Amino acid sequence: MLGSTIIALAAVTAALTAPGPKGPLTGTFLDAGKNAPVVLIIPGSGPTDRDGNNPLGVTAAPYKMLAEALAERGVSTLRADKRGMFGSKDAVADANDVRIADYVTDARSWIDTLKTRTGATCVWLLGHSEGGLIALEAAQDRTSICGVILIAAPGRKLGDVMRDQLKASPNTLLEPALAALGELEAGRAVDATKLPTPLATLFNPKVQPFLTDLLAKDPARLAGGVATPMLIIQGGRDIQVTERDAKALHAANPKSQLLVIPTMNHVLKDVANDDRVSNLATYSDPTLPVDAELVTAIAATATPKAR
Repeated sequence: MLGSTIIALAAVTAALTAPGPKGPLTGTFLDAGKNAPVVLIIPGSGPTDRDGNNPLGVTAAPYKMLAEALAERGVSTLRADKRGMFGSKDAVADANDVRIADYVTDARSWIDTLKTRTGATCVWLLGHSEGGLIALEAAQDRTSICGVILIAAPGRKLGDVMRDQLKASPNTLLEPALAALGELEAGRAVDATKLPTPLATLFNPKVQPFLTDLLAKDPARLAGGVATPMLIIQGGRDIQVTERDAKALHAANPKSQLLVIPTMNHVLKDVANDDRVSNLATYSDPTLPVDAELVTAIAATATPKAR
């Protein structure tokens, strides 16, 4: 306990920038000290900021809390805003005009910046949810990558994951939603003006090119191409991504390590039961800590055995 306190006091928070296409990418670096392993946290889908929050109702600050907990274990982290959003708004003119390859380019920019800042020979990639797909893409070129940590990452094509999510949600818009999804999977644009209002937002014409690109990706195939160490973590009470996805990733790369945390949900918090309302309530609760087993597993994976 005393050792953890000393490490926590030694950790230094600093604003950091990395080169972006038209302006800087910005992030928060939590420095756990000399020779500490370095983890780049790659955020999930939509307008998710560096702390793991977004204006669609997530205020649980899971990435911020994870970074702070890892610092107590002697692990440095960088969490960043996406290009065109929040502190990285000047990186591109239009945050919606993006593809997975662009986010991979940004991840590599951060890797170079972190190596220069810390002197580390490599950086761990930690991808949460959609960020897991970006981490997998970036890890196809293993240069400067220590390994990959996937949390609640899809193991199937996004279309299959979205279908499960849509069917699990209590709504009457399933048929038009599935039809629109099928059109995008086929590479065809969807006329959002003909969709019910909630679906018009989901299938906004501005984001359809990105969705089409995303739907074409195969996470399991990418996982099979990762040659560095890989840890796959899945929450048993995640109502967005399931254990089925984690097992698909592990099957594609049998050398990977798989950890299922029974009580953890999608925002990395512990949930006492299977009640959906209680689960969703944690999405807006920044007072709940992130799951302790999650922190222990990441720290043990990223920390060199000699430490």
